[in-house]
Amino acid sequence: MSPTTRVLRIGVVGLGRAFTLMLPTFLNDARVQLVAACDPLPQARAQFERDFGTPAHAHVQALCADPGVEVVYVASPHQFHSEHVHMAAAHGKHVLVEKPMAITLAQCSAMIEATQAAGVHLLVGHSHSFNTPILRTRALIDSGEFGAVKMITALNYTDFLYRPRRPEELLTDAGGGVIHSQATHQMDILRLLGGGRVRSVMAHTGTWDAARPTEGAYQALLSFENGAFATACYSGYGHFDSDDWLGQIGEMGQAKQPSDYAAARQRLASASDAQAEARLKAARNYGGDLYQAPNSDSTQNRTAHQHFGHFIVSCEKADLRPTPTGIDICGDLTRRFEPLASPAVPRSEVIDELVAAVLHDHPPLHSGEWARATTEVCLAILTSAHSGRLVPTQWQVGLPAVKTTP
Repeated sequence: MSPTTRVLRIGVVGLGRAFTLMLPTFLNDARVQLVAACDPLPQARAQFERDFGTPAHAHVQALCADPGVEVVYVASPHQFHSEHVHMAAAHGKHVLVEKPMAITLAQCSAMIEATQAAGVHLLVGHSHSFNTPILRTRALIDSGEFGAVKMITALNYTDFLYRPRRPEELLTDAGGGVIHSQATHQMDILRLLGGGRVRSVMAHTGTWDAARPTEGAYQALLSFENGAFATACYSGYGHFDSDDWLGQIGEMGQAKQPSDYAAARQRLASASDAQAEARLKAARNYGGDLYQAPNSDSTQNRTAHQHFGHFIVSCEKADLRPTPTGIDICGDLTRRFEPLASPAVPRSEVIDELVAAVLHDHPPLHSGEWARATTEVCLAILTSAHSGRLVPTQWQVGLPAVKTTP
């Protein structure tokens, strides 16, 4: 970082799971500084004040009014994203809001309008389309060496549905289930690799566990305006683990062990009811009794990038397969692997976009308009599954003229 580079001062709304996943980035990227936070749980606020020596508010309004905050990172539960973005914009703060942007298209549009009226930037993430292997694959497509994208295949099997949840996280209408939380990642990546503009969606969803009454799986067929098409498969039912096919590298870029199998289900078995499950989740979150602070050594020594399962991009002259360590390029007559340098800071790509937008007024790739289009595709999965029909889209946007390599 240049000595003259200004550090972005960030205030955090919500010290839950999303924050703990972004915390290693905030701790290790010198371009940002955490200066305030807000959370309803006293133990989370106390942990933040101990860790950072800065105030932690009990109410969002107080954080947004804090003169020391320049950017508000909205990491509250999904159903509050719209309200909290409006609040931040009303106080003239730039906003980084977690995925999903919101749970309705009307909310997405209102968030865009509020930030535009306030003259502040709105970025949506982290989604895994920020990941360096995905951005590098997009850059390879843009090079023209492999011809146009014709087909994309995406697949991911995880234990998502059996990680501890609050009750509303198992209610689709409140933003729960794999469509709002997980399809957002996969659809964002597919749109980035496919050119952005999805024309229509046909899908099926699975709700197979009465004790977890929300979507735990889906398959979708996406058609793009440019003629490409994509298939997306996701299961969060905690049986097969598709990381087996990625050298046992987990979603966060961490090495996995055979003993990790069924860990989520085993942990959940200790919760006797919904309230106990919510307490179990809170205990593992920031400031909870079971919270473990990020290990700086393991973060800095991590050699793999974060990922969201398998993607194969079939172009006219090659299949491109992003992996946690590089890009597998399968051409007409030759095959090669393009390795990627290890990530110095996890999710630094998010800060790249944030700094470019706030300090240099560059239009972000993951703008409100982009995220609204991803939300539209996710909601179309639900609509198609319920109706049995092909669902057309109307809010799609293409790739902006911005750099897609870190």
